[in-house]
Amino acid sequence: MSGTRARSGESDTGQYLCVQIVGRELPPTAASYPSSHTLCVKTMAALPGPSMANLSQTPSSTPGGDAKWYDTMLSHLSSQPAWPADKENAVLEPYTYLDANPGKEVRTKLIEAFNVWLKVPARKLDAICSVVRMLHTASLLMDDVEDNSDLRRGIPVAHKIYGVPQTINTANYVYFLVFSEIFRMNEGSSPAASPPLSPGEAGEAGVARATVERLVVDELINLHRGQGMDLLWRDSLICPTEEEYVEMVNNKTGGLFRIAVKLMISQSPPAHSAHFPDLIPIVNLIGLLFQILDDFMNLQSSKYAENKGFAEDFTEGKFSFPIIHSIRSSVAETEAMGTANRQILNVLKQRPTDLATKQYAVSYMRNVTRSFDYTTDVLERLHAQAHKEISRLEDQLATPNPALTHILSSLRNSWTSV
Repeated sequence: MSGTRARSGESDTGQYLCVQIVGRELPPTAASYPSSHTLCVKTMAALPGPSMANLSQTPSSTPGGDAKWYDTMLSHLSSQPAWPADKENAVLEPYTYLDANPGKEVRTKLIEAFNVWLKVPARKLDAICSVVRMLHTASLLMDDVEDNSDLRRGIPVAHKIYGVPQTINTANYVYFLVFSEIFRMNEGSSPAASPPLSPGEAGEAGVARATVERLVVDELINLHRGQGMDLLWRDSLICPTEEEYVEMVNNKTGGLFRIAVKLMISQSPPAHSAHFPDLIPIVNLIGLLFQILDDFMNLQSSKYAENKGFAEDFTEGKFSFPIIHSIRSSVAETEAMGTANRQILNVLKQRPTDLATKQYAVSYMRNVTRSFDYTTDVLERLHAQAHKEISRLEDQLATPNPALTHILSSLRNSWTSV
């Protein structure tokens, strides 16, 4: 497994510390943007003055300590010491541990597909890929803590290696590094130059004008609202309706998809056109399709079981789409008793870890409530809508998008091949 390596650099506007991930890195200059495997942390230019690390006489270098060192502490603290590479590596280690074992890179593929229409310059696109990768990986670190997961992508979750406190701190740290990346990407651009980005006041592309910083903040708020409802339902054992589930997913999963495309819109020359179509509805639809498919695969895919464990949503107590359907389904035996269908709800309440209980629950969902048939029916309907919308956008933009169509086909192959 590749590790990380960090180094410092300078530009006219400050200092950069670039952390290389999986063996790839770009020069740390203000004019260069990172690849999706590089974190470049911008710091303020160091002020003149002594550095504590470079003082020849320090308490740690003197047997018994050296209290006189503190006599000039005001002078020491007047300078801003550089952030060394070894400390940056240490703070980021839970992140780089997970990032070094990437998933299917669906978000990166979606970015590349939407760029067929948006034509974002390569350097800006690399920066956007980096931002989305950082946000996604940081969110996975937090999700695994909140779900008390054991495996992620077939390896132990980061907090099982580095502990919960360090993992939470790293995830939060990366969220702030994202804004450092965005500031770099947007340097030299005024807020007024930003094209339509986020839902709100009517605009030609169906969205309001906002700075890229504001759009990311808004979507991170949405993401945490969605995650908050997901956790509330789980911890309070409240089974949501399908409508509530869709709203939650549009906030949680859809938020990260929207960040990617809205950032692309903010840097896209064609998107400045008054007649450029609104891409956000298809982004939201793909996000919903992606999450329902993920819920389905959690309970049905043997490959998923290898990476996360069999039917891990039951162990986590998660109200996934098939589980919600099963709990809320009326079947003959429950109708006769005049009660709701409680078997799956009670299994979920136990958060089982044993294979037999989870196999029984999955079999019940398949054969009694037929929740997997219902889920694939919904997936087919969403897929058909997405395919139709892509065709409409292709016609309006007079540009075929085989990459986006291929992503849809790949998603469909996932549930039809199970």
